[in-house]
Amino acid sequence: MADIAKLIRTIPNYPKEGIMFRDITTLLKDPQGFQDTINQLVVKYKDSEFDYIAGIEARGFILGAALAFALGKGFIPVRKKGKLPGKTVTQSYDLEYGSDTIEIHEDAIHAGASILLIDDLIATGGTAIGAITLIEKVGGKIFETAFVVDLPELGGAKRIQDLGHKVHTLCDFSGH
Repeated sequence: MADIAKLIRTIPNYPKEGIMFRDITTLLKDPQGFQDTINQLVVKYKDSEFDYIAGIEARGFILGAALAFALGKGFIPVRKKGKLPGKTVTQSYDLEYGSDTIEIHEDAIHAGASILLIDDLIATGGTAIGAITLIEKVGGKIFETAFVVDLPELGGAKRIQDLGHKVHTLCDFSGH
């Protein structure tokens, strides 16, 4: 089993001064590390009852699609505004270093569908909370949220838990 945290590189001062960016592309390019990451998530969720996996652009697509395939679930992309064809529902949110807008197709989730939301990293929680709000706006229910990396000092996981949602992470990094 690969030590996932050791396969994640840190890029100082990206995307702006003072940010320690935790880059999972080095984890993804390591065949054993990527496989172990998905396998850990499969073990966690293989006996769980939910309908779909939603992944947040862009790294959440990679993780979410691989996990959806492994679990035999459908995958729902949560994209940046203007990237999806057809009718969409949007949600704006704040992040650690700015703001953005995400969207999903208005027919992506049927009312009451149970969703596992996944992304690479939880920092302040802005993006994930935006995605949670968006999924709930179209009638979905969050089963749980999952992330490879938690930056606990930024409080995002706690913010999600304070909203009543479960958070699962595979590793964490002190400092941000």
